[in-house]
Amino acid sequence: MQITFLGTSSGVPTRSRNVSSVALRLPQRAEMWLFDCGEGTQHQIIRSELKISQLSRIFITHMHGDHIFGLMGLLATCGLAGNVDRIDIYGPPGLNEYLQAASRYSHTHFSYPLKVHVVRPGIIYEDDEFTVSCGLLQHRIPAFGYRVVEKDRSGRFDIEKAKELQIPAGRIYGQLKRGETVTLSDGRVIDGNQLCGPTEIGRKIAYCTDTVFCDGAVELAHDADVLIHEATFAHQDADMAFQRLHSTTTMAAQTALGAGAHRLIMTHFSPRYAPGNSVELKDLLLEARAIFPKTDMAYDFFTYQVPRRREVELIKAGV
Repeated sequence: MQITFLGTSSGVPTRSRNVSSVALRLPQRAEMWLFDCGEGTQHQIIRSELKISQLSRIFITHMHGDHIFGLMGLLATCGLAGNVDRIDIYGPPGLNEYLQAASRYSHTHFSYPLKVHVVRPGIIYEDDEFTVSCGLLQHRIPAFGYRVVEKDRSGRFDIEKAKELQIPAGRIYGQLKRGETVTLSDGRVIDGNQLCGPTEIGRKIAYCTDTVFCDGAVELAHDADVLIHEATFAHQDADMAFQRLHSTTTMAAQTALGAGAHRLIMTHFSPRYAPGNSVELKDLLLEARAIFPKTDMAYDFFTYQVPRRREVELIKAGV
């Protein structure tokens, strides 16, 4: 699971930061999922190492322009390129009507299946590998945060040990890999768990923007390996954050701390903290780290490989 930030500015783009969009690449299934699609997102994808042809799902948090103005252009490009099999879009009420109107007035017709799903709090998508759920945040209009959970997998099957035990290959191996208990033809009872390594704990990602500090964000981020959270304002501008229902750096850090998240990556920064101003982005990072040390600050094209829990344990142990 690889996260790539395609836009990290709030409201309007700057020379160095585009507006909101985050890509989640799933190499094991040659898919890319997109979270929000601000204006210019397709240009950012083209500039990155991501492939538009792998786009399969888009999750929209809310209907503000800096999160959706790039959606219609991206979908049109997918149709003209002709290399997308199907796209499912998830988002709040009004999203389908918006796309239908844009399609009608621009005379755009899609050459691939496109389905819009209106989300409600709870599970909105599930397959054999992943579960995606959403929850309400607190913003000026209905806004949803998303939680992606990779399902746990059985540990690596020890084929050599199975051969030593003279267990016949074939269907039985499949049963043992799944951790099942099997009775062999000679009467021996084999517990598959004894032939498998430790269970691989599935990774968890939470995406929360736009919102002021709220319980909904903490719930979505519970035990997340990575929490992606907006940090539009510095702590000194908390009054403005409450007025506009956006988060400060300290709110983002408190969300991560309260949720027991393992890492926080902040995004959606106000252009007011540009270099040379009294408060700069580096100051925002220090504010968050004072509360939650494992905090990073995203920038456009920043890529983060989400490690498995086992990998993190080995790194800590110096293995």
